[in-house]
Amino acid sequence: MSSVTTEWNGDAAIAALEAEAPEAVNHAAELLRGDSVPLAPIDRGQLRASAQVTPATAGSLTAYVSYDTSYAARQHEELDWQHDEGQSKYLEGPLTENEAKYQQAIADRLGKALGT
Repeated sequence: MSSVTTEWNGDAAIAALEAEAPEAVNHAAELLRGDSVPLAPIDRGQLRASAQVTPATAGSLTAYVSYDTSYAARQHEELDWQHDEGQSKYLEGPLTENEAKYQQAIADRLGKALGT
């Protein structure tokens, strides 16, 4: 009769994931910020320069990508406005188009935390 011995490392795996999860989410948010900035309309550059990431934390695994000008939301939503450079939906577009890329970036970071 043969026997199999297993070793449970679940607690260590959970700890590794909990430690890496905020950083993984923040990495994906930075990728989105980087993808969206070149698409933001440019006049004097204030909109693009205002792009920021509010990072995820261990207590809240949500990161926010935002633009901090008084006109950012309107520039984003006005589909009829013409821009010499940039476009409307400069944040939503990259998020939708690159969703799989951001998910994979998170998965890769979590996989590395687990040693896979």
